[in-house]
Amino acid sequence: MKREERQFLLTSVWMFMRHGQRMRARKLCAALVEDDPHDGVAACAYAELLLEEGEAREALDALMAADIPPSLVHAGAVLESRALRSLGKVREADSRWRRHLESQKGAARKWVT
Repeated sequence: MKREERQFLLTSVWMFMRHGQRMRARKLCAALVEDDPHDGVAACAYAELLLEEGEAREALDALMAADIPPSLVHAGAVLESRALRSLGKVREADSRWRRHLESQKGAARKWVT
């Protein structure tokens, strides 16, 4: 699939999510992740949809296979922590979040109070 096609489908996913059509968004995300499991943008969107449905294991699998882009590192850490916590792995979730915060020290960490 070409880059422009993926971008169009990701935009469609966003529109479906924004307008409450989660099943359509989920099907598109599933197709995008199946086509390229390393697509971090699609994986994050898919993980969010899966977590809403209580499918934490699948969400975590999608995130672990993906290459999360720098612009979504924070979102990826939040989603991964949520998935781990949903699976009852509270210590792992807390550890993952602390590792993320430690990696964001400096100017990029201004949002942490």
